[in-house]
Amino acid sequence: MMTPFRWRFAVLSLAVGALLTPLAHADGVASLRAFVKDVSTGRGNFTQLVTSPDGKKTRKSAGSLEFQRPNRFRFAYSTPTEQLIVGDGQKVWLWDADLNQVTVRPMSNALGATPAALLSGGSLDKDFTLKDVPKASASGADSNLEWVEAVPRDKDGQFRSVRVGFKAGVLAALVIEDGFGQRSRLDFAQFESRVTLPATRFQFTPPAGADVLDQP
Repeated sequence: MMTPFRWRFAVLSLAVGALLTPLAHADGVASLRAFVKDVSTGRGNFTQLVTSPDGKKTRKSAGSLEFQRPNRFRFAYSTPTEQLIVGDGQKVWLWDADLNQVTVRPMSNALGATPAALLSGGSLDKDFTLKDVPKASASGADSNLEWVEAVPRDKDGQFRSVRVGFKAGVLAALVIEDGFGQRSRLDFAQFESRVTLPATRFQFTPPAGADVLDQP
C-alpha cells in the first residue's frame, strides 16, 4: 500500500481539474479535451475508495474540493479524518489535523505526468496516450459513462493508468491505478463550474505548533 502521504497526494493532484460542466461530445477522449479546454474554476464534493492491490483492504473517505487553473486547488477531507491539501501555484501543502503535521513539496516536482497534469491539460498528448474505453467493458452504472483511458508515456512514473468517466460530457468519475497495483476511485457530485473563488482559498499558513516537513 502507498504511504498516507503518497496516496493522499495521488488523489489531491486530481483537484486541479476535477469539476463538472456540460459538454456536447459523445466519446471520452473528446469530452476530456473539451473539459480541459473549457473549465477553469469550480467546487464540489467527492467520495473516494482506495483498494489494495490484492483487493482485500479498502479505505473510504469523503470531502470537498475547489480549484482554479493553473495549479491552484483546495482539497479538504472531512472523513474518516480531517486533512487539508492546498496547491498555491508554487507549492503543495498537506496538513494532517490529528498529527498537526504539514508536508510541503514544490509544485514543479509534485505534478509531472500525474492525473493533475492530465486534467490541467498542459501536455495531454506529450505526456499521455489517450484512448476511448468501450462501454461493453464496463458494468453496472459505469456502463452509462463514456470512459477515456490515459496511460503515461513515462513508464517510470508513479501511475500505470488513469480512467476518466463522463456522463453526457460531464465529469463523473476517476479511477487511478498506481505502479504497485493499488486502485483509487473518486466519484463526483454537486459541482458548480465557472464560480468566483477568493484567492485566500488557495493560500496556506501552517497552524501554530505544527511540524513542517519539506520534501524535494
